[in-house]
Amino acid sequence: MVTGASGASASALGAPILEVKNMTKRYGHLVALRGANLSLYPGEVLGLVGDNGAGKSTLVNILSGATRPTAGEITVDGRNVSLDNPLDARACGIETVYQDLALAPDLAVWSNMFAGRERIVNGPLRHIGWLDRKAMQKESAEYLERTRIRIGSVNSLVGSLSGGQRQAVAVARAAAWGTKIMILDEPTAALGVEQQAKVAELVRTAAADGISVILVSHNLRQVQELCARTAVMFQGQVITTLTMADTHINEVVSWITGVRADSHTPVKGTQR
Repeated sequence: MVTGASGASASALGAPILEVKNMTKRYGHLVALRGANLSLYPGEVLGLVGDNGAGKSTLVNILSGATRPTAGEITVDGRNVSLDNPLDARACGIETVYQDLALAPDLAVWSNMFAGRERIVNGPLRHIGWLDRKAMQKESAEYLERTRIRIGSVNSLVGSLSGGQRQAVAVARAAAWGTKIMILDEPTAALGVEQQAKVAELVRTAAADGISVILVSHNLRQVQELCARTAVMFQGQVITTLTMADTHINEVVSWITGVRADSHTPVKGTQR
């Protein structure tokens, strides 16, 4: 049986908010994705794991609009969509937080939150593009409060923040713009234990707010802690979806390395 974030069966979760069907990506003779399929349900935290070169980054880049697929289909809320660029992905409610966070360290927190989406004041000054700094500072503080991580002041420079705090800014920015789906790409790769715990809290908060999360990570213990289901990629395909409550980490490793896939031995709580 496949379960979602709440532990309910997938059928009980209703229709998927996101579906990837037969996704293929070729770079000349190199095939990065080979008919990959993936489903994500409303409010779910779904793990996405696999060894280097398994196809995770290619799939994430396609979902974020950074890469166009060779073939395949993407549906959001049951509607076929074309994600030809990052703006298309954002219009569909998909936001991606990459490992480098794409934050400007020399700008204040609120400036990073509204980068590319600046608020302009009403009235005569609107015609000269006068920024409504107070409104952006107020909204930034409200969004960050929901992450439950202390930042101090939204006027602080991002470069002065800890790794966990910078993650909070990136996640809050993604969640602030009507996000339905958030993709977190290796969010704890360069963080210490305490900061990893803060990122875990961010993930839980996003899911509690109704945002579906795809967590791409090599940190299998955190994946087991946060995700009810985990999709495993191997040689460009999603070869299984594991129910983490029924699966030991060693079994996940076996799928990642291809040992379990080659044996064709079914694992309790998997779907192939």
